[in-house]
Amino acid sequence: MSLVDAPAPFDLVALAGEIARRVGVKAERGMPLGKLTTMRVGGPADLLATAHNAFELRGLVRFARARGLPLTLLGRGSNVVISDRGVRGLVVHVRAEGSRIDGTAYVAEAGLPMARAATETQKAGLSGLEFGLAIPGCVGGAVWANAGAHGADVRAVLESADVLLADGSEARLPAAELGLAYRESRFKHRDAESPAEVVIGARFRLTPASESEIKTRLDDIRHWRQEHQPLGIPSAGSAFRNPAEGPSAGSLIEAAGLKGLQEGGATVSEKHANFIVNDRRGTAADVRRLMDRVRARILESNGVDLVPEIVFMGDWAGWPWAAADGGAA
Repeated sequence: MSLVDAPAPFDLVALAGEIARRVGVKAERGMPLGKLTTMRVGGPADLLATAHNAFELRGLVRFARARGLPLTLLGRGSNVVISDRGVRGLVVHVRAEGSRIDGTAYVAEAGLPMARAATETQKAGLSGLEFGLAIPGCVGGAVWANAGAHGADVRAVLESADVLLADGSEARLPAAELGLAYRESRFKHRDAESPAEVVIGARFRLTPASESEIKTRLDDIRHWRQEHQPLGIPSAGSAFRNPAEGPSAGSLIEAAGLKGLQEGGATVSEKHANFIVNDRRGTAADVRRLMDRVRARILESNGVDLVPEIVFMGDWAGWPWAAADGGAA
């Protein structure tokens, strides 16, 4: 039985109508989510609503909390694999993309693509966000994960984040209070009994530089990605985090001879071993089974337990290691 056919614990029709009346946003039932992710897999949402600005994002989050409705935020869908069973409750597609230059700072809403942040700040003659060109996600997700690439990360340039706290209030928190570390932040670790904190926007402190100098850095990043990453093929970016010590995840996987390993429609990329690619015929289960196989092989051969960087979103009940790997982005 599919998620759409299964009985939902909420009156979805009534909830959709209430969201339209109270928040002014249309909520659709049973919408497939795969098309909203870079891996192009995943089942439907009970309810899907799009937040086009910070006001709508706040309203949808507060509505879900007030109704006790399970809430999942989905940005550019670049670091997630959504279960074939879909996602219960309300999924908010965050497309709040406002931005502005404030002196030498760059202020952006949570849904703004990091690649756009890189190009907008280049045009303003501000350096520091060039690495964002290699981040396929959005500002909110980048803060949530302390995303990074090419020797830089969010922590190095983030001044503060506007956050909707668990108690319903909103605060501007300095970066030092966000627990930023390698692919980590306070947002990934919350009391299971409390609502998750939500990043509404961020402020980055940058350094003046010439447009041409910044453009050169952006061109270097573009060329590196074209040469080393499987662009143009559905994937979710790096599959595993790099271990704290020793070879990178990609090096371990390549040394184990796992490039080209397949599971259904999912394949370990021949171009970059830490990328799982989907030829558009694969399912979310294919992707996760392949990651499980890779993880088990590296644990057996090297004694290294690779930690997924990809977030497995939605209904993965009963899946091995589900408790360790689950989460929301």
